[in-house]
Amino acid sequence: MAAVAPASEPPTPTTTGRQIPIVCPGHTRPLAELQFCSISENNDDDEKQRTFLISACHDKMPMLRDGATGDWIGTFAGHKGAVWSCRLDPAALLAGTASGDFSVQVWDAITGQSLHSFPHKHVVKTVDWSLDSKRLATGGHEGILRIFDMSEPNKEPLMFDQSNKEKVSISKCNWLDNSTVLAAGEDGNIRFWNVDETDTSKQLTKTLSVGDGIRDMELLTLSSGKRILTVAAGEKVTFFDIVSGQQIKSHKMPIHFKVEGGASLHPSGKKFIAGGGRRGGSMALGAGKEGGELGSDLLVYVFDFETGKMLECHKGHHGPVRCLRYHPDGKSYATGSEDGTIRLWKTDP
Repeated sequence: MAAVAPASEPPTPTTTGRQIPIVCPGHTRPLAELQFCSISENNDDDEKQRTFLISACHDKMPMLRDGATGDWIGTFAGHKGAVWSCRLDPAALLAGTASGDFSVQVWDAITGQSLHSFPHKHVVKTVDWSLDSKRLATGGHEGILRIFDMSEPNKEPLMFDQSNKEKVSISKCNWLDNSTVLAAGEDGNIRFWNVDETDTSKQLTKTLSVGDGIRDMELLTLSSGKRILTVAAGEKVTFFDIVSGQQIKSHKMPIHFKVEGGASLHPSGKKFIAGGGRRGGSMALGAGKEGGELGSDLLVYVFDFETGKMLECHKGHHGPVRCLRYHPDGKSYATGSEDGTIRLWKTDP
């Protein structure tokens, strides 16, 4: 029988900078996605910002909170299935949610009223607003990227099939500009679609590949002005320069992103956070090739961007970390877990 290399020792929570996060209860099932959205409350004073935090959850009830305190603001009630994705538009006036009930809902983010319901033919996993708030992109198990025009909500959406050879489920989508949408596939490819191009041979403009099914994708403009795409897939977090399409860094993690988890880059571009499944194995997948006990990873990790070195490791959640994002000011970050809670952590405790 061939010898099996022993699994490396699992990381232990750090004692340096140990902190007690703000716990935000309210959800009753696993979290699926988090998004921060900052707006200026006074057009004459750009320094006065207010930040909101919206959360998608399998309990069918996406919620809106204050991004600084975690205080509950409201709940968008109406979905009949797990909510996989949630996004506020850039003005924080509209909310879009994608659900396992085969629909996408558009809400008034002020009143919580449902404005539109867009039916799909399968589970919808992702939704995102265009930069001008005029259009909404959706994707999911159908493998079709749909673009809805908010000025004509009853009009048939534009549709872009990810592959003419096989069905490729879409896990995440992000608008790059008002004409280009990035669609992350379970085949490990990120496709750039020009949704205003009428010539079908020219609609797919670029493809980036990470090799494994993509669990999370974040597009961020750093404080330096550089735009970075962060991708969590397989056992790696990979970073791309979105302008050139060149891979900047790719770091192997002590966790995997096969069924859960994600990553988020700090606005400075100097470090990133990640959470996911235990690399040695999980209760859902069984023991991995590397050996190790069955179980789930409950930790929140902070890594150095340049080297991939683990800087911090925090314990707090009672279930695997399924989603996480930095606050736009970089002073804190939010994590959502299978335990049904959101936790707010300080970047420099």
